[in-house]
Amino acid sequence: MMHHIPQPPHSAGLGLRGPRPRVEPSQVPSPIDAKEIDRVEWERQPYLTSSGQKPPLCTTDYTALDQGNSSPKFVRLSTWALPSTSRLANDCRVPLAAVFQPFAPLDPREEEVPLVDSGDFGPPRCERCRAYINPWCTWVAGGDRWRCNLCAHETQVSPDYFCNLDANLHRLDQLQRPELNRGTVDFAVGEEYWASHPPATLTNPYYSIEPLPSGAKPPSPMNFVFAIDVSSDAVRCGALKAICSTLLAILYGGDTIDGDNIEPCFPPGSRLAVLTFDQTIHFYDLSSDSVPMLVVPDIEEVFVPLRDGLFVDPNQSRSAIEYLLESIPIRFENVVMRDSALGSAVRASLAALAGRGGHVVMFQSTMPTIGPGALVGQPKDADLVNTDKEKTLYKVRDIAWADIGEACAMEGVGVSMFLTPSQFIDVGSIGAVSTLTGGELFFHPRFDITRDAAVFVSQFRRLMSRTQVYNCTMRVRCSKGLRVSTYRGNFMQTAPTDIEIAVFDSDKSISVTLEHTGKLSPREFAYLQSAVLYTTADGQRRVRTCNVGVQIVELAGNIFQFADMDTIVCHFLRQALWNMPRRKMSDIRDDLTDDCSALLVGYRLQCASTTRSSQLIIPEMLRGLPAYCLGALKTKPLKARTVSPDVRNFYAHRLMSMNIRSLIHQVYPPVLALHDLSDDIALPDVNGNVQMPSLMRNSHLFMQSHGVYLIDNDELMVFWIGASASPQLLKDLFDQDDIMTLKTSMYRLPPLQTRLSTQVRNILANREISRGKLAKLYVARQNLDANELEFSDMLVEDLNNGTFSYVEYLTVLHNQIGTILVQGDPTTGLRSPW
Repeated sequence: MMHHIPQPPHSAGLGLRGPRPRVEPSQVPSPIDAKEIDRVEWERQPYLTSSGQKPPLCTTDYTALDQGNSSPKFVRLSTWALPSTSRLANDCRVPLAAVFQPFAPLDPREEEVPLVDSGDFGPPRCERCRAYINPWCTWVAGGDRWRCNLCAHETQVSPDYFCNLDANLHRLDQLQRPELNRGTVDFAVGEEYWASHPPATLTNPYYSIEPLPSGAKPPSPMNFVFAIDVSSDAVRCGALKAICSTLLAILYGGDTIDGDNIEPCFPPGSRLAVLTFDQTIHFYDLSSDSVPMLVVPDIEEVFVPLRDGLFVDPNQSRSAIEYLLESIPIRFENVVMRDSALGSAVRASLAALAGRGGHVVMFQSTMPTIGPGALVGQPKDADLVNTDKEKTLYKVRDIAWADIGEACAMEGVGVSMFLTPSQFIDVGSIGAVSTLTGGELFFHPRFDITRDAAVFVSQFRRLMSRTQVYNCTMRVRCSKGLRVSTYRGNFMQTAPTDIEIAVFDSDKSISVTLEHTGKLSPREFAYLQSAVLYTTADGQRRVRTCNVGVQIVELAGNIFQFADMDTIVCHFLRQALWNMPRRKMSDIRDDLTDDCSALLVGYRLQCASTTRSSQLIIPEMLRGLPAYCLGALKTKPLKARTVSPDVRNFYAHRLMSMNIRSLIHQVYPPVLALHDLSDDIALPDVNGNVQMPSLMRNSHLFMQSHGVYLIDNDELMVFWIGASASPQLLKDLFDQDDIMTLKTSMYRLPPLQTRLSTQVRNILANREISRGKLAKLYVARQNLDANELEFSDMLVEDLNNGTFSYVEYLTVLHNQIGTILVQGDPTTGLRSPW
């Protein structure tokens, strides 16, 4: 008989009123079953994008063969069978949404995205809707014209693009033209597609003696500004030393501060500038080996005191850069200034990159208290929680930060920030700059150089080595009868149809919500095309198009049969996060539960109306939806317990733009039982293939006190060690046979020559490769370590985080659905009966 552990220490959950449900936890629907079935099906065979099959789940490591539809790695839809009318969509309650990740990394076994050079005339485009040519277009008039699949307009073919048709009305050169047989394509474009300088304004965020440029902006290699906080807080916590050491390793390779050796990964052809700041801004002339420092004390009207020597090639100025980065920690070692003019530093970086665009990487350790956007004090969040005024905690306190972010976005300057605060830093305000420019936030509260250095280095390396582009404009076009109603993500929206993203990388995604503008014919397909106009890191102007054609159906059963649970969860969660600065948090949480209930009501009424009302009916393709919705309620931005506004705002920023796979891992972190690994798992077989272990349910009810478990949400990994774990198990994994002497501050497993150690390190390496960086690692011994609280909060199916357990949550959904079925009016608002 299996003896389960008691529930680990946890933040209290919401008790269910009335008698508790007597339900066997192992009998309730679980997302794990679907994940394992999907993994077995797709890990060993390729997914053909035009096969008409439902695509693999985002958590499966699959390969896709582009047959004219973009790979699901680039675009996923909430259902792969779109309803023909808005009435059918409303009756089913399945949200019509799509998630685009245009620069998603591909498996090494997959073909790279092809680059098409269409010459001086540019890529062929529809004369009416301006859609780009794609595999779903048709050819008429003997190949002299092509009919747009989005608006049905016929466009004349240019003479140099003409080709005769075969008997099937296909071009004879179709197989030789990637844009006619591949769903995802890059088009090289000319001067007509260059980015434009922002229009002149009455006020400028920085002072310039030169006239502001206007007109088209010639593409150039991506430039970087590294702006480093040198206030006393940055020096004291060790962040300044870690920053300089890591930047040197990024540029030239070598040992990092955590002892690892890395290869240089700075984008070739790019140039960089370094500036430091506290109460003043410090620029450095990198053209001279002595590296003179120029101090700008005017932080209200910032200007750049030099042009020559500000940006340099890191290889040509290696001696100057090495000297500067080695001397900065020493130069500011005894600094006593605690003030930091972050707003002025961002403006100074913008002034340096004005007219060309680029990427600013900020390092900040304290709340900015002087200069533009100066912030004072900390909101009394304890008095605002669970009130109508709580939403003010998730708004920008000083509008200057939004203005700075918009100015950067208009110039094509993205801003990413590494935050290493020892106290409140107001992520909700300063993070707005990264949100509006498409940059990324990295948050290391109470930074400890021993504990956090490895993750810091890994994040910095990922930031510089992944695919990243800049000066981006994105638009999603739909076929006739559909339109995009909203965009969700980290960007600046300048028009109802266009969004501006200063920097866009391979880890980011954008969500869109679709709606009907007319009836769709089930005899045809519906089409979506996303187009991102961007400049590559090496200075080429391109357009990346992602195309997808999906079937149109008139039966509700088909809509649910092809529903995509991952995309639906992403849509629900981002809609909730978008409402954080606008609505009361309790209402947002209720709305998320209502969305889940409404979808299940739609299935019940349209597909299972003859079943008894006392039954909880969940469609097969959405069996894990309640667990995911409960997990969304328990994420750090939405949980009903006290959470620092900085933490809520940081995770809200991350979840609004992260790729869909990482989002699902945040919502329902995967759990592994390491003590039950079979001898052949996570080890290469005779063919060199490595099979990863199966996952287990995310609850203490499936854990044992003699076990060792790993939980991982892509940001944090926790090893939980049961009090009865055998000494040999500990020895094989941690090189310690006594749980009381086990070191809990490790950031990597010791490289032992045991089978178990090799297996677990292979699992961790696989996950590190999948996400591109390390996650923070904690060790939690049963009833001994504070880290167990973090582990407990990640057990989604347990009673914690200020809300229900999974079984109780299913009971709430069941009661809501029963209430609606009895009332007979599915259009009324759903609210928890408790």
